[in-house]
Amino acid sequence: MQLLSIIIPCYNEEENISYFYDELMKNKDFFEKRELDLEMIYINDGSSDNTAEEVKKLHEADNRVKLISFSRNFGKEAAIYAGFKKAAGDYAVMMDADLQDPPSLLPEMFGYIDQGYDSVATRRVSRKGEPVIRSFFARCFYKLINKISKTEIVDGARDYRLMTRQMVDSILSMGEYNRFSKGIYGWVGFKTKWVEFENVERAKGETKWSFWGLFKYSIEGIISFSTAPLSLASWMGVLFCVLAIILIIFIIIRTSIFGDPTDGWPSLVCIISLISGVQLLCLGIIGQYLSRTYLEVKNRPLYIVKEELE
Repeated sequence: MQLLSIIIPCYNEEENISYFYDELMKNKDFFEKRELDLEMIYINDGSSDNTAEEVKKLHEADNRVKLISFSRNFGKEAAIYAGFKKAAGDYAVMMDADLQDPPSLLPEMFGYIDQGYDSVATRRVSRKGEPVIRSFFARCFYKLINKISKTEIVDGARDYRLMTRQMVDSILSMGEYNRFSKGIYGWVGFKTKWVEFENVERAKGETKWSFWGLFKYSIEGIISFSTAPLSLASWMGVLFCVLAIILIIFIIIRTSIFGDPTDGWPSLVCIISLISGVQLLCLGIIGQYLSRTYLEVKNRPLYIVKEELE
């Protein structure tokens, strides 16, 4: 029998743990027909509720359920990486515990694997139930990053993805500290089939992603897979140097013809403020890249395991 590793990152998802398991087991006949053995790896990302206790209850009833608990909240990217490292399967699939990633799609996804695809990824074709402002900025982010990055990141892409062992090993070879999985999936390549589905709202509980959290995550993606902001800073420097030369020539000519009037200090203050702001912006862009380099060279672990159930 082949082994399927199901990776389930969890952060304060005690209400959804058993519910997700029950929904997944509705595919039991498919797993048996395909001769698939399962291992369900729950990654407890420093939850403050009873997420770990709920997983332990499942473990007692089904020893295929495994648990990795972090010492604190390290973030979803660290949880995904920990799940991939733990996964021993011939195939691995990443799914959210809130059931926004429907387990009912697994038979269809395996059908494409049988057709020779290395990866079957999912994307939402609608954002029904999501705040309008968040949807607007999400679409803007995908348009922007696809214009400034060579790595394709599909609009509406979910982390829900079925992969072969070869692709999982390729992802694990990228041990970078600052991770952006949607970009990593695209960067490693492999033959990928996209499966579209309507947006599914959370089964229970509330999303843990705030607007500010998503904004920081988008910045992480841009910095991880594009150097365009650094190029932008350079071109802005060139532009203002050219403008400065033009203004110097203009002032020399004006002074030669009309003398040296003392008025015009408000416009001078505005110009100085503008240029100072641009300089600080460029320094900020460089600082973002430098801070990522600083974190990488410290070589800290992506996560620390507090408890593990085999």
